[in-house]
Amino acid sequence: MIDALLLDCEQTEGGVNLLMKSVDLGSRLDVVPLYELGDVDLGAYRGLLIGLHADQRYLLARKSQLETFLQGGGTIVFCGHVAYPFLDELAPYQAIPGYTVDDLEVARASDHPVWAGVDPRHLTWRRGVAGFYGRGANPPPAGARVINTLGRGRYPVDFEVAPGVGGRLLVHAGADLWSYTDAGNSAERMVPQLFDWIAKGEFAKGEIGR
Repeated sequence: MIDALLLDCEQTEGGVNLLMKSVDLGSRLDVVPLYELGDVDLGAYRGLLIGLHADQRYLLARKSQLETFLQGGGTIVFCGHVAYPFLDELAPYQAIPGYTVDDLEVARASDHPVWAGVDPRHLTWRRGVAGFYGRGANPPPAGARVINTLGRGRYPVDFEVAPGVGGRLLVHAGADLWSYTDAGNSAERMVPQLFDWIAKGEFAKGEIGR
């Protein structure tokens, strides 16, 4: 079984190419064009990576396939702004109103294997600019575990939840996490750790459970 399938939207800011060039991750990943999802047997994968530019109306049309994958114990990782909630645990994105630089500061709300050893400052600032990591939140459902927040308002930019149908759902309200593969600092840790977390396929100690 392969660790993850990445849906290629042809507008992934280089994230697909970065992952496929990685010696450590290439054999753990398959890539398929988004609109071919309906032809894929998701049972061959532990995780499904959905990026910022995915057509959420199409994903909504594939909701039953996604729920079947979760029901079988799969993990879905979604990065981006929810516009069309394609799973019951998702809600429309809310930008931080009138945000300033201070509102974009990333803070750790709870430990999680994907972010272990990652300095929040390396998420707040990228190429000398704040805001790449997130500028708002996809509101988490009841029972979700908030992982990282933004600013004084503690907007939940990352959360994990156990969907009602089963499996695991990890949501990041910003650019694709896998685009940090070549960050040049501790943020690079997120990518291999994301794959390791997917491969484990269960809630770690201290994570949410059912």
